[in-house]
Amino acid sequence: MTTTPTEAASREAAEALTGVETTARSVAESAAEPATGITGAQSLVRSLEAVGVEVIFGIPGGAILPAYDPLFDSAVRHVLVRHEQGAGHAATGYAQATGRVGVCIATSGPGATNLVTPLADAYMDSVPMVAITGQVPSAAIGTDAFQEADIRGITMPVTKHNFLVTTAEEIPQRIAEAFHLASTGRPGPVLVDIPKDVLQATTDFSWPPRLDLPGYKPTTRPHGKQVREAATLIAGASRPVLYVGGGVLKAQATEELAALAELTGAPVVTTLMARGAFPDSSPQHLGMPGMHGTVAAVTALQKSDVIVALGARFDDRVTGQLSSFAPEALVVHADIDPAEIGKNRKADVPIVGDAKETIAQLVDALRAEHAAGRTPDLAVWWTQLDDWRDRYPLGYDWPEDGALSPQYVIERLGAIAGPDAIYTSGVGQHQMWAAQFIKYEKPGTWLNSGGLGTMGYSVPAAMGAKYGMPETTVWAIDGDGCFQMTNQELATCAIEGIPIKVAVINNGNLGMVRQWQTLFYEGRYSNTKLHAQEADGTPKKVRIPDFVALAEALGCVGLRCESKDDVDAVIEKAMAINDAPVVIDFVVGADAQVWPMVAAGASNDAILAARDLRPVFGEGQV
Repeated sequence: MTTTPTEAASREAAEALTGVETTARSVAESAAEPATGITGAQSLVRSLEAVGVEVIFGIPGGAILPAYDPLFDSAVRHVLVRHEQGAGHAATGYAQATGRVGVCIATSGPGATNLVTPLADAYMDSVPMVAITGQVPSAAIGTDAFQEADIRGITMPVTKHNFLVTTAEEIPQRIAEAFHLASTGRPGPVLVDIPKDVLQATTDFSWPPRLDLPGYKPTTRPHGKQVREAATLIAGASRPVLYVGGGVLKAQATEELAALAELTGAPVVTTLMARGAFPDSSPQHLGMPGMHGTVAAVTALQKSDVIVALGARFDDRVTGQLSSFAPEALVVHADIDPAEIGKNRKADVPIVGDAKETIAQLVDALRAEHAAGRTPDLAVWWTQLDDWRDRYPLGYDWPEDGALSPQYVIERLGAIAGPDAIYTSGVGQHQMWAAQFIKYEKPGTWLNSGGLGTMGYSVPAAMGAKYGMPETTVWAIDGDGCFQMTNQELATCAIEGIPIKVAVINNGNLGMVRQWQTLFYEGRYSNTKLHAQEADGTPKKVRIPDFVALAEALGCVGLRCESKDDVDAVIEKAMAINDAPVVIDFVVGADAQVWPMVAAGASNDAILAARDLRPVFGEGQV
């Protein structure tokens, strides 16, 4: 098979990632010098060194302070963030960009509770992360001591696992287990809570420790019979769709996916978490499915007869009204987490296993089907798909008042920065436009908060991604609402020498909420306007905040753009600055909306292509 430049670039990008399996192997195989008569804190830092940690994002405080003394002499770099939430999202961005385990650290009480949101975010999006928290001394636990919080209990629903370390001797084992758990099976966040007296106690250190995780045996190799049944189903399909989720990226299975797509000739849809898993330039790619997916992608799933779900979970944003989702489709559902299979949609052929191994075996099984003469003819299906794609392409209208179009800004940013850049986003309209109008050709180039939908994710995640991939251009695409939640981390970026670039899509509103108020609440804009207002409700001339001045106050270069004619020049100016973070305040129209759209709780049959609220397919029937 001839390798195209795009496929070669995708392979290079995938190979550049240090996979989570590498981290798991390093836990089991690495060796470190033993030591006697050291503190638990020294044992902690030595354990982090032994497992291969290069950077930790965090803030010191009383309970965790003993760990910061040996960290001062360690080769592990510590990035001092301005808020623990920033530390957690930075660890996530680092993990998503590099494929390695991200690490954050915080003190007890409020320091630990400030990590809850990024832990929940990483849990929803299956990101390998280890959070280390200090705890009050063992004797004080349960007494409501100063800065005490039951962080194990608080985070139990939003972590893959968590530990309370009770003796200094167990620190190496718990760190090794935490990294193993975070990086194997379905990746996820693991928390290690260590009381202050345990950090101060005297202990011995040896590495590697023995892993003791009874019952934890993730299935990576799929069952051959199930794979063969899936191949038979696919070979007999007349309207198949490959429904690709973030698990394909986590498993670094993009090469295998490309082979499967070529072999089947089937259309491919990539979820919000899977953008970049399959190149947008491929004619087989229909785009993103879901609430704001392309008409072709949403409708292809809806009218399919076989859905091949790979590392996806049939979440509500993709299925719409679950009872009416893809009513004629048989489902092959492959996932490393058995709990996901059948959770939302019955699987006719369930396959538990790592996406890389599963897809590779599926390719082999399909070749055997084709060799036996069972090769489907998808010409009629592609005629229909191309018709939907041609009739309902992604597009946008310019604001009637002459304001700058936010979609145009993001489209030009993607074109100028190119497919080699990494893009992070906050949550809302700008997130959807970034998913729609930037062309993703490579894995690991689109980072966002998908499952939890966390405002404030973008800037700290970009910081973590840039630290992990220092030679890569990293753009944080943010809304003015999201940006005001975590922009203090720009000071961290400026001081630590992490030159990210930020595009603030500034429409003066909480844009996605405003869109819903326009469509479903008769334009009653209750508490969604972010700008200062006169008594009559019109915007004041003064900018509060002035994002350019704010950027400069935080040690960044601040730029502003308000017209179409200046967009390219301002982006290119930002691209030329590589010795400091850059913030561009793109002042855009307030009324732009994200289309297509499936209203919450509605059937995907009722997809809307424009704000006139008329279903694309008449009375909601495809």
